[in-house]
Amino acid sequence: MQQINVLGTELMPCSHDPVTGYYRTGCCENRGDDPGLHVVCCLVTDDFLAFSSEVGNDLSTPMPQYGFAGLRHGDRWCLCAARWAEALDAGRACPVVLESTHVSALEFVDLADLEAHAVTT
Repeated sequence: MQQINVLGTELMPCSHDPVTGYYRTGCCENRGDDPGLHVVCCLVTDDFLAFSSEVGNDLSTPMPQYGFAGLRHGDRWCLCAARWAEALDAGRACPVVLESTHVSALEFVDLADLEAHAVTT
């Protein structure tokens, strides 16, 4: 099944280094069984990583037992749509890659907000 991005075209990979996505395919795809909806392809910033840690999701600390090296400023990562919306409301949203953000993100945020935070690949 073809995955579609927020622009209505084929979903492009987000990152293979670090490998991201709920299914660890490098894509922010949605197969319907990801409870967190990791569908927003973000270019993480130090400010966003601090915000995420403050609200209980430390993405910077490595967790080798899960094969997770921890994220650093500039990494691309498939983020939960609800977390990105929360960061947006707090004024701390990280930039997004529209071509790599799944259309289901629009259930949580407006396309205009994603476009306002878009980076070009």
